Parts: sequence; C-alpha cells; structure tokens
Amino acid sequence: MNLRLLQDHITAFAGHLAAGDLSELVAWESQRIFQENWDLDAEDLHSMFDRSLDNSQSRRLWKSEGFSPKQRMLEFIELQPDLVRIMFRDLYQQEKDLEGRIDRFLFYCDELMAAYRETHPRTVENNHYHGDYRMIALYLAFRYPDQYALYDFESFRQTLRRLKSAQIPETHDLPRFTKVMRTIYQFLQKEEGLLEAHYRRLDPERHFMGNSLLLSLEFTRFCAR
Repeated sequence: MNLRLLQDHITAFAGHLAAGDLSELVAWESQRIFQENWDLDAEDLHSMFDRSLDNSQSRRLWKSEGFSPKQRMLEFIELQPDLVRIMFRDLYQQEKDLEGRIDRFLFYCDELMAAYRETHPRTVENNHYHGDYRMIALYLAFRYPDQYALYDFESFRQTLRRLKSAQIPETHDLPRFTKVMRTIYQFLQKEEGLLEAHYRRLDPERHFMGNSLLLSLEFTRFCAR
C-alpha cells in the first residue's frame, strides 16, 4: 500500500467520523451482545447461540434474502450439538494457523449439511451459508474484536486499489484480509482525534466499547465509496 495515500484517507475518515456517521453501528451493538452471551460451555447451546446473534434494529448480518446462516447453524445444533461445540472450539484456537481453522470449520459445515439432508430427505436446502467466509469472520470478530473484522471482500479489494496496492486478491483470502485489517487499525489508532470521534458515536449502554477491528472495516467501506 502507498502509505501517503493511506494517511490521506485516514485523515478524511477521521473527519467523516467527527461528522457523526451512524450507518455502521448495527455491528457494534451485535458485537456487544455476542460478547455478553457467548458461552460454549452453556448447557443449552441452542438458546445461547440464538441469544448471541441478536440486534435491536437489524438482523442483516446473518439473515437476508437467500442468506440464512444463523438458522442453519441452529439446525446443526439441534442435530449434533457436541460436534458444533468442537468446531467452534477449534475455530477459536488462536495458536493454530488461521487458514487451517477456516478449512476445518467449513469441512464440519459440509459434514453437518450432509447429515441434515439425510435426516430431512425431502428438503431442498443444500447450503449452509458459511462458504463465503462472512459468517466465519463474524464468529471470529465478535469473539476476538481486536484481532478480526467482519468480512467485506469487495470493499477490501476496492480499498487496496485506492491505496495503490501491488497485489489485489482475485479470490477470497481471509488470512490476508485479517492481516491488512490489523495493520490499518494500528494506523487508525495513531490519528489524532480519530478514536475520540469514533467513541462519541457510541452508546456505552448498547455498543461494544473496546478495541475492535470493526473500525478498520468501516474505514475500508469509507474508502470504497
């Protein structure tokens, strides 16, 4: 990335936040709800998962037309709750390679989808809705806010173009996306007044108030406009 261009965009982004932009705050509320409810040791895994993915204004992060990953995972929990616990615990093993964790999580999803179709032979459903990495990134970002961001591949690609990156990914690359989001957040933290402007938008009773790479995601969407 061209560091001068990056700094110019960060300065503009700081002004954008100071103007009181509220368009991305749904994710900050959902991140807090997840943090307050997520517990893989909960006796009722189904209820815990259902509570953890919630929002007072919008469900768009996990439900839209042709996209129902939360509902599918709830069905997987009904089918094999112990396996779902295993796959999430493996996904959250920070000391292990991220790409390997992602691949294993998708393998488990494929296996559970096959098992679901066996127990529901008349179903037309054949999609667990986790293959585009959006939900995997959400599980990671909401569990470890300062390490992962929600995944927006097109905004990421457009931002790299704007910043004159020499390598623009043609296919999904969540590990590289994560590295870039972490780097961007380090620069955002150094911009005078930016974090203060960001926190002024938030409601301490509703939104996640800690360090979060959701801010890096907002930056890429700002750049991609």
